[in-house]
Order: sequence, then structure tokens, then C-alpha cells
Amino acid sequence: MPHTQDSLLSVLNDLGLDATTLEHEAVFKVGEGDDIKAGLKGAHTKNLFLKDDKGKLWLISAEQSTTINLKALPKYIGSGRLSFGSEDRLYEALGVRPGSVTALGLINDPDQRVQFILDKHLADAEFVNFHPLVNTATTTLSQADFRTFIAHLGRNLKVFDFDQVEARPIS
Repeated sequence: MPHTQDSLLSVLNDLGLDATTLEHEAVFKVGEGDDIKAGLKGAHTKNLFLKDDKGKLWLISAEQSTTINLKALPKYIGSGRLSFGSEDRLYEALGVRPGSVTALGLINDPDQRVQFILDKHLADAEFVNFHPLVNTATTTLSQADFRTFIAHLGRNLKVFDFDQVEARPIS
């Protein structure tokens, strides 16, 4: 059974992290909920759940304005050709539904089947905002607390500068 918003927030609390969560109307994609985001400190995210043609799963968490070139990305990150993962595969891997993709979903991937990549712009932000497994809330964490959470999951943080990816951008 995957973690829920409540159990995720309990884990963050048990780790002693200073997480602030704001409940709001559902937000499904970047550009929606700008009025909600305006009241939150820190960087806002877009999260891509991808599958490569070798069957490997990828989660990219980027600052919402970062352009990610999906055609040039495989060479840059060492993957096969990338496509968006299916709704079923997303739920199986991270325990979330479309619109709720989040780095916090890595809590539901104890076998680390999903390769996680963090955008440099997001990695440089003092505070980061992620959905807490649902798209009807946003949780703000300091960068230090987010990294503590990632370390708690036993993951090594891979940070990439997507501004360095060449070819035609796809945002």
C-alpha cells in the first residue's frame, strides 16, 4: 500500500523537517494555480515521469520555468529514447496519479526503480514546493530539509543543468 498524504507528512515530521502544507483546489499542470503559488515562498516545480525504450523509469523535478528538451535529454542523462510513463506505471512506481507527480512520491519507491534527477535551478533554490502525493495541496520545504528527505530514502541526489542540453527545446 503506497504512502498517503497523511503518512508522508508524518514521515517528514518524524524526521524533524519543517514542512508547511497548504491545502488548495486541484492543480493539474504548470500555469494553473498561479494565485496559490504567489502566496508560497520558494521555487515551484514541474515533475516529469518518463520511461525509456530500455524500460528504465525516470523522474525529473525541475523549477517550473525550466525548459527540458526531451529529444536531446537521453544523451545527456544516459537513458534510452524517452516517453511519458503511463498512468498505471506511474501509480505502480510512485503511488500517485497524473497531476500529482512529485519528488515526494519517491517515498513509494523503496526499491529505487525510478531514477531521480533534480534540476540545477531547483537544487539552488532556498525553498522548494512539491505536491504531497496529491494535487490538492502543496508542501514547502527548505532545500536542506528536502535533501534530508532524499537522503532518508537512501538516494544519491543527481543534479543536472538543463540549460546545458542542446537542440530544440520542448517545455
